[in-house]
Amino acid sequence: MTALLHGPLPLFIAQAILIIGLSRAIGLLARRMRQPMVIAEIVAGIMLGPSLLGWLFPSVAATVFPHESLGLLQILSQIGLILFMFLVGLEFDPHLLRGRGRTSIVISHTSILVPFALGALIALYLYPRLAPASVPFSSFTLFMGAAMSITAFPVLARILVERRLLRTKLGAMAITCAAVDDVTAWCILAFVVSIVRVTSLAGAVSTTLLTLAYIAAMLAVVRPFVRRLASRSANREGLNQNVVAVTLMLVLLSSWATEWIGIHALFGAFIFGAVVPKEDRFAQILADKLEDLVVVLLLPLFFAYSGLRTEIGLLNSPQAWLMCGLVIATACLGKFGGSAVAARLTGLRWREATALGILMNTRGLIELIVLNIGLDLGVISPALFTMLVLMALVTTFMTTPLLAVVYPLEALVRDEEEEAVRTTAGGFTVLMCVAYDRSGPAMVTVAGALAGDEANGGRLYALRLVPPADRASFVLRQQAGVEDAAALAPLLERAAVLGLEVRPLSFVSPQPAHDICNVATVKRADLVLLGWHKPILGKTVLSGTVHDVMRRAETDVGVLIDRGLERIERVLVPYLGTAHDAGAVRLARRLATRAGVRVTVLHVLDSSNERDPAVTAHTEEALAGFDAHAVELKTVRHDVAWRAAVEEAARGYDLVLIGAGAEWGLEHRSFGIHSELVIRECPTSLLVVRQYRVNAVVAAPQAAVAAV
Repeated sequence: MTALLHGPLPLFIAQAILIIGLSRAIGLLARRMRQPMVIAEIVAGIMLGPSLLGWLFPSVAATVFPHESLGLLQILSQIGLILFMFLVGLEFDPHLLRGRGRTSIVISHTSILVPFALGALIALYLYPRLAPASVPFSSFTLFMGAAMSITAFPVLARILVERRLLRTKLGAMAITCAAVDDVTAWCILAFVVSIVRVTSLAGAVSTTLLTLAYIAAMLAVVRPFVRRLASRSANREGLNQNVVAVTLMLVLLSSWATEWIGIHALFGAFIFGAVVPKEDRFAQILADKLEDLVVVLLLPLFFAYSGLRTEIGLLNSPQAWLMCGLVIATACLGKFGGSAVAARLTGLRWREATALGILMNTRGLIELIVLNIGLDLGVISPALFTMLVLMALVTTFMTTPLLAVVYPLEALVRDEEEEAVRTTAGGFTVLMCVAYDRSGPAMVTVAGALAGDEANGGRLYALRLVPPADRASFVLRQQAGVEDAAALAPLLERAAVLGLEVRPLSFVSPQPAHDICNVATVKRADLVLLGWHKPILGKTVLSGTVHDVMRRAETDVGVLIDRGLERIERVLVPYLGTAHDAGAVRLARRLATRAGVRVTVLHVLDSSNERDPAVTAHTEEALAGFDAHAVELKTVRHDVAWRAAVEEAARGYDLVLIGAGAEWGLEHRSFGIHSELVIRECPTSLLVVRQYRVNAVVAAPQAAVAAV
């Protein structure tokens, strides 16, 4: 291995591959546990440090992360932090304070003062035991208070978005309090850093005056300049490389200024991001250009560097672990207790106040940044640094599960369901789930033909689920109320041509199948209409999210395979007599009644058996509701049922409605090695129908099931 890592560049490449790969691998597990990505990155950093890799395989750790290589890792991680704090500043929108200023300031300042006081109190106990010998008590106390006061604004914002709380009263209050908290906490930290660095009263006065002059220059000079720059560059064409270069130069210049003043470079990056105007799309587009490099490459380097400095082995006694538990308990009591009580006293209900306290107790990456600053300044010892890192990990990890208990999604769904009950009055409701823009026009064509317009009781919903992302522009889009509407635009355009009113819905969903079923229940959908796209792995259509929705939804489900569907005049329904076939016939009957569609029912019999009277009677019963002029019954004999359907479909039909199930080769295949042949071979658009109440229809006799 040493030969492969013979120089600084090969060594750094190997380190980066290991760090990014491990972070993303643990991130997949964290997502399944509905935890933010920062949890995975903190854990990956600790695993690569002396706490795990260095403990189990010291020779490997010494080879991959030799001491002389940490300088480059530190520099790159600091550059990543500067850009990240700039992105955090971009997320901060002063307009959040409008209309909520008094309440949010009371809650956020209480959530800072209470943990700050408790941090100063616990410093009395920790100072003689864990503080470096050369650190004054005042500096240690101030830093402990600041470390206990942090709330991770970026992590909190993503949790609110993913749990669909951002536009609720609780979400608006939480994001506002976190924004105020973020600014106040960084001001406190800047003050603490300046106190630690200065050596005389004159130095303290000079630092204070320079800081005030810097802030005044940012507001009076830099902000108007950036506003003019943004007004000319508020689109992707205008935001060219020259504009990005100027912006990055200003970020670095601001960071350099605050580092020279003595209040740390990260404060300058944050302040510059905060003064960038948010009205236009300049901030969002700028974040789009920068964040992938920062989040995917540079930030994991910082977490790895922090993990290399975290030594859980230093907590080698029961007393050390008791002190660690005391630190965690104090942090939770101060932040959660202060926020929750203040929220209750300002008028929130206990459930909302408790949820707000849980959210404000999130620390995440911001806490880790503060702790590294303290360790670099020599204010805290490596042992206390490790305790505080574990505190940041525990308080961030507990947020999502505690919030799920106190403010579950089911409660939000119940509120939405009550509203839906008040506003829904009969008719036929179709929920269209749109993943890609190309599937939208065909879906609304089918849905419109089935439901009709609202004057006839039809209701059409277009649902766009946005996957969660650890991106600043992602939160910016959600804050601005800009949903990912590009995927819905073609659908809405086709709906306008057809004279249909479609109600778009969009929110972030880490569990799309679960949320589709919930929305279908809330909106009382009669049919969930899913689009289809070719899977990345495997060949089956009815797998993944499609399979999960078909299995869980408490209503009928249709999966549309679009092959250029523009109109529906002739429909084919292959029929074997199964429950899902009956569901397909029922939808065909609705198409005939609502849209005047001509329907052909293809009854396929096994060529090796005589006609079954029970199946014949069942077929006639299924066709009983049709107008005699709207339906044609064809009976064919064929050894392979799906091939008979495909051969008939080639005779000029616009759409084929076919029941799901093994009878047509449409059963779920776990590994997806073989595609569903009827879907692959069918020359026209296809709607696979899964009927919810399968017991309502007698299943097909075994003799009617053809070979697949």
